[in-house]
Amino acid sequence: MTNPAWSPVLPAPRDPWFRLHPRTALAVAIALSAGVLSLTVFTGKPGDDYFFLYVFPVALIAITFGSRAGTVAGLSAVALVIGWVALRDVSLSAGGWGARVVPLVMLGLLLGRASDRQRQAEAERRQLEAGALLHQEAIEINDSLVQGMAAARWSLEAGQLEAGLKILDATLGEAQELVSDLIRRAGMSRHSGP
Repeated sequence: MTNPAWSPVLPAPRDPWFRLHPRTALAVAIALSAGVLSLTVFTGKPGDDYFFLYVFPVALIAITFGSRAGTVAGLSAVALVIGWVALRDVSLSAGGWGARVVPLVMLGLLLGRASDRQRQAEAERRQLEAGALLHQEAIEINDSLVQGMAAARWSLEAGQLEAGLKILDATLGEAQELVSDLIRRAGMSRHSGP
């Protein structure tokens, strides 16, 4: 019989660095935004399109934290563009504003939503894998116990009382061990959860 406690579990895919270290990702995004702001204010001319570089910090925030934070990052980048316009006394047409505002906000929102959906799909995948593992363990436990009880019954029906009781005792001991292991593992998973 296979011991369900030793069932193989495939490792979960490793999360990218920005999900493992969200504070670092936030610091990198802030540094990138400051760098782009410095570039546009101190070295850029009004015709330069350095503000498009804001897509990097917006994308990093959106993919790390999701749609709400991505939208806030996009709006923050727009605020930095407004600051650039005010500091450099640049005049933009409605089309110029649209070309700068819409892509930044939409990038944060859409990439953030995609990140949210990917996280949700990963959580569902892990839940399905855990359910499949529990199902497999339940089948193995059931098979083991049913086989042991069937063997005990056959022995008892054949008049081999001592052999039947020995098989039944072994099956009960195995059942108790398997259930105790499942209870212990369930308690450990509760403590190691998010």
